[in-house]
Amino acid sequence: MKGALEQEDRQRTPFEIKKILDSMVILVDTREQDTERARRRYEAFGAPYRRCVLDAGDYSYDAEIAPGKWLCESESRIRPRVAIERKMNLDELAVCFTHERNRFEREMQRARSYDCKLFLIIENATWENLLGGRYRSRFNPKAFLASVMAWTLRYDLRLIFCKEESTGRLIREICYRDLKERLEKSEI
Repeated sequence: MKGALEQEDRQRTPFEIKKILDSMVILVDTREQDTERARRRYEAFGAPYRRCVLDAGDYSYDAEIAPGKWLCESESRIRPRVAIERKMNLDELAVCFTHERNRFEREMQRARSYDCKLFLIIENATWENLLGGRYRSRFNPKAFLASVMAWTLRYDLRLIFCKEESTGRLIREICYRDLKERLEKSEI
């Protein structure tokens, strides 16, 4: 037992870190609809992916941290350390702050309860569109902005506005960089 503990406590070599990074698999929540747009996003990952039930977010990652040992191997419902929630536009986000507010807030609280880093990617949107009320929802622009800013602070959300075609690459980059940082700091 002591030998296994020493193995876990020691810092990994750059070669070992690279091998783990190369094993990374993007996790896609099973509630994400399998559409043509989604398949294009998955192709843009440039990494393998696996569908599973995530406790928070739409995307996260897994990796083989030792031969035959995966970060998420024993979990049927995965509690990710980093989660990426994706919304296709401001209208979909507006629904999260209005009609589905309670559900969305429970998800944020759940993620916060186990120190999950949360990223919120909003496709086809800009701050200017949000501030100017340029979306179809009747959600008041001042109230919308107030909700976005309050939740950004309350749940330590990292907001990313981007074009739809950038989402897959951004998801992969967030996952890869989080895993790399954690490995280099010997958190895994």
